[in-house]
Amino acid sequence: MARGGKLMPVEPRLWARVDKCGPLPEHRPDLGPCWIWTGCTNSKGYAHMCVEGSKRYVHRLVYQLVVGTIPPGLTIDHLCRNRRCVNPSHLEPVTGRENTLRGESRSAQHARKTHCPRSHPYDLLNTRYGANGRRYCRTCESTSYAERKRSA
Repeated sequence: MARGGKLMPVEPRLWARVDKCGPLPEHRPDLGPCWIWTGCTNSKGYAHMCVEGSKRYVHRLVYQLVVGTIPPGLTIDHLCRNRRCVNPSHLEPVTGRENTLRGESRSAQHARKTHCPRSHPYDLLNTRYGANGRRYCRTCESTSYAERKRSA
């Protein structure tokens, strides 16, 4: 997009690749239509573009242009779950943990569990954390230890 040997400013390049007539999010139609990035995406499906020689996520750029600064330590969550969407009303700054918990990954699914497989609560007194960050049910561990001790 050179004009006279110069790169066009970021905003015109950005908005030229945004389709504001995207689909309604299936799980959140109340948000209105997604604004779909029609330019490049990375291997995970996130919209990106080159700004001053480095790749930048387009949803972060749009948020900063339209809403303002992203607070330190926060990341931008797509409420619509569409990684190509850059609609600022679909974007929300949250902690990395909150972003993970809202997702559908295996770790997010496990993190949302409030009870162990045997229905004991994962609470302050009944939960032990391993070195890998995994949760363990103290009640189940105690029962298992007692059973092993009895059978020995």
